[in-house]
Amino acid sequence: MTPSWNRWDSRAMKLPAFLLLFALACAVAAPNKPAGKTPAPASRLYGAVSSADHFSGDRLFAVLDSVGGTGTWMEWDVNGVRDPSVMLSLDPLLKQKNKPEMVWVLSERAKPLLAVLVPKGAGEVLLFYELAALDAKPVKLSMNRVLSPSVVFRDYQQVGNGEFVHLDKPSLKVTANDKYMRFSYNKPDNTPLRFDTDFSKKSFPEKRAEIRDYMDFLRYEYSLMLRAFVQSTRGLFNWQPWHWYMTEWNADAFISEKEIEAILAKGVKPDMFTVFKKKTDSGSVVEMRTSGNGFYEMTISNP
Repeated sequence: MTPSWNRWDSRAMKLPAFLLLFALACAVAAPNKPAGKTPAPASRLYGAVSSADHFSGDRLFAVLDSVGGTGTWMEWDVNGVRDPSVMLSLDPLLKQKNKPEMVWVLSERAKPLLAVLVPKGAGEVLLFYELAALDAKPVKLSMNRVLSPSVVFRDYQQVGNGEFVHLDKPSLKVTANDKYMRFSYNKPDNTPLRFDTDFSKKSFPEKRAEIRDYMDFLRYEYSLMLRAFVQSTRGLFNWQPWHWYMTEWNADAFISEKEIEAILAKGVKPDMFTVFKKKTDSGSVVEMRTSGNGFYEMTISNP
């Protein structure tokens, strides 16, 4: 995990009234609670790292990186869907006087890890739990009520009326009004995306291989957009960051092999590939697109 996308220190900033109106116009998503009599999967304490004082940002990320390796730690949202396995470990901590300050989940391993930063005397302790699985049942995508607007764009600087720029990634920008939000990220690729104009002349096995290559490429592009757009903000959606990666959650919104085949069959590279498109329960449309050569955008259109 790199601090570029998910800073742990909150920064206050003033958001314009139109952003509040946009969020309040959308449906409020209630947290998903574990089923009444169904036992949650077991979890176990994996390890703990204490600090006599508050962790510095550098040391905190160094500890997370040392445990998570090359995986990406994703911040848990208290207002988002709640995985029973996560809550099994987190609930007792939330009931304590010294409640958790930050919570992260890492899903890129056989058994996911939960990291919880808790006050301890004059310092802090970082607790790690190994989970059996991330087990929330898929629910419809919703826009959350923005309870604390300064948290939504805490890693951005407001540079104009409805314009925001990421503090660490100047090419990551947001524009917003009462009808839509548009995220854009530009990281030009010097190697043009290969696009075979003779796709229709290929044999069936060759076509299948080409489609699989494109699907793998677009999955990678999607993961980059999730890190840039979804994981650089907080509190916009009811899905937790890791839910966006799960096939059972995104399958009906992710580009299909048939759609890829239709694009390739035309023999003309499109300006943009729509990788993800989904309507929320309030009628807003969330769409993620990539040029395939380093330009990405996510739009949230309000009905």
